[in-house]
Amino acid sequence: MTNVSSVPATGDAVQALTKGRRFVSDFSISRDGKVAVLASTPTEPAEVFAVEGDRLRGLSHQNDVWLAGVKLAPVEEISFKSKDGTPINGFLTRPVDYQPGTRVPTVLRIHGGPVYQFSAEFDFLFQLLAADGFAVVAANPRGSSGRGEKFALGIWADWGNKDAQDVIAGVDYAIAQGIADPNRLGVGGWSYGGILTNQVIARDQRFKAATSGAGLSNALAGYGTDQYVREYEAELGTPWGNTAAWIRVSYPFFHADKIVTPTLFLCGDQDFNVPLLNSEQMYQALRSLGRETQLVIYPGEYHDIRKPSYQRDRLQRYLDWYSRFLKPQGGQAATH
Repeated sequence: MTNVSSVPATGDAVQALTKGRRFVSDFSISRDGKVAVLASTPTEPAEVFAVEGDRLRGLSHQNDVWLAGVKLAPVEEISFKSKDGTPINGFLTRPVDYQPGTRVPTVLRIHGGPVYQFSAEFDFLFQLLAADGFAVVAANPRGSSGRGEKFALGIWADWGNKDAQDVIAGVDYAIAQGIADPNRLGVGGWSYGGILTNQVIARDQRFKAATSGAGLSNALAGYGTDQYVREYEAELGTPWGNTAAWIRVSYPFFHADKIVTPTLFLCGDQDFNVPLLNSEQMYQALRSLGRETQLVIYPGEYHDIRKPSYQRDRLQRYLDWYSRFLKPQGGQAATH
């Protein structure tokens, strides 16, 4: 959850302005001290609320008509242990109209950052996948925010190791719960979510479909072509001074032959955050290996895909890719 608090300039106690299991994504304060927030929950899209004491009063109803015509899937908070026993938290969304006793195709979604977290917020993609018959696992692995500095630094100069173990443990949890079909697993993410997706499919061959957006696998290609030179040198050193570290975090590129997962790569052609060349490299590597792969380039787009028609196109491509490789003929769920 993410809420808003007031911090007095005098150093007095912090006052929570909003509480509860919700995600406050924006706020505004008037000259007379009135506060409005933009907030959502896992099953309520973001709306504007006035903060009045310990309650929120709805001001906007932008999503009412849409909500009246759809059925949303419940989102469950989950906790499980990673390979080394580290506690990991996340969310599990079952398909709409899920029937207990069935195993269903399941998609592991990985957030960007990596210093970010899945929170108690509305995620349209989770609901879209659930409406199409998929379960969704969303884990907050080491490297995420929300668990303190030590947890966030758990992947320092070691990308794709402990964080990959953490998100894979989330999939294992869903399998152990009798929900995820171990033979129909997908994975995907954007930005660092794409980076970790590449790491996961290079280390675990169970995944039958992957979507990797605006990621990279060869950190050496990022040096001098993206915006992270200072960060790279602080964390990894220079490529010529600490080559082993650069090779270590570039595991998916230098071990691309271990990847068998059909992978859809996507990126904006103007992305200067994680430039297109990184997706092109992995696409070409899998092409050279004879793997099933596609590359989608959105013209005029930067790190975030903003054009509405492109956003819709991306969502449709996700559904099509996962459905192609994770659904058996006829789309029937598997029983225990």
